[in-house]
Amino acid sequence: MNDRSRIAILAIEDEEILRNNIVSYLDDSGYAVSGAANGRTGLEMFRRHRPDLVLLDLRMPEMGGLDVLGEIRKESPDTPVIIVSGTGNIIDAIEAIHLGAWDYINKPIVEMEVLDYAIGRSLERSRLIKENERYRAHLEDEIAKRTAALEKTTTELQEINSRLSNEIKERIFAEDNLVKSLDSLERSLSGIIDTLSSIAEMRDPFTGGHQRRVASLSRAIAQELNLSDEEVKGVHVAAMLHDIGKLSIPAEILVKTGQLNPIEYKYIKLHCQAGYDILKMIEFPWPVAQIVLQHHENLDGSGYPEGLTGDGILLYAKILRVADVAESMVSHRPYRKALGTDTALEEIMKNSRVLYDERVAMACAKLFLEKHFTFDAEVTGIKR
Repeated sequence: MNDRSRIAILAIEDEEILRNNIVSYLDDSGYAVSGAANGRTGLEMFRRHRPDLVLLDLRMPEMGGLDVLGEIRKESPDTPVIIVSGTGNIIDAIEAIHLGAWDYINKPIVEMEVLDYAIGRSLERSRLIKENERYRAHLEDEIAKRTAALEKTTTELQEINSRLSNEIKERIFAEDNLVKSLDSLERSLSGIIDTLSSIAEMRDPFTGGHQRRVASLSRAIAQELNLSDEEVKGVHVAAMLHDIGKLSIPAEILVKTGQLNPIEYKYIKLHCQAGYDILKMIEFPWPVAQIVLQHHENLDGSGYPEGLTGDGILLYAKILRVADVAESMVSHRPYRKALGTDTALEEIMKNSRVLYDERVAMACAKLFLEKHFTFDAEVTGIKR
């Protein structure tokens, strides 16, 4: 018995031929798979068996896919749900993602490997989330234990040093707890950021490490512009998460090696808004969600998603925009080879004051030409 045989998958699909093909393919792949012919039957099977992952069609008799998705999210929000639909309606895809779907695959499925890849990525993402939850639970338990130990020590000190006033003892106790709490919070935030960044990059294996390299260059540019340490940290955090919205983009678009068609490119452009929607509820000390939303805006208004211009764009987003362009051009992509540092700097300087902020562009050029900034050659596959 391999690991896959312990993974239960439920395929809810009203097209019998496709459902049988999916069940047969996944069964041959080693999964424990079952099928349901309509939404109501599928929901009943889900409630009885609690599978590890659900494949769900949108347009079905008796109960639509979006209704089934809503019930699954209420009853088991951590269960990965992958939409497999042939509606071709971007509104349906967006609605499904907003309701909590983890991925979206268009029918007909020409290559079953696309389905296998989406399932693998979703299961890995689910594993990482559960691992992070266990880590957070363990961390809370450690904090509780250490707090209890600290309270015991404080009580003993109060008994020994009874001559000290209660006011002084309470102040020391409170300050000590505050330092420990802030340190713990910062470690937890760092862990969450790393986890979210890793989850986003798992969806696009061809650009692995992209967010970390962009974050490295963004931080260097912010330092070159003499931003404060806190501002530099905010730029770095936003850069680490700037492509988190790609979780909402169908896997087959992310792994496509050819030129994107207009519809596929519209999907790609949704990742800025999707990233903002994911991050806006997290209380960062910096405007991370807003930076992520604006990181494809251009000075002349030709960017997206809002077509902002000039001072309407945050400086942090302007820094991220230049760093993103530079890293993308010096790295390999599925649709082209790496273009090199010189070509990237030529593009940035040529469009300085048109697409990119002049101060940011100059700082970026100075880093490469005078301070010899380089991306990790082993990661990017090139050397300047």
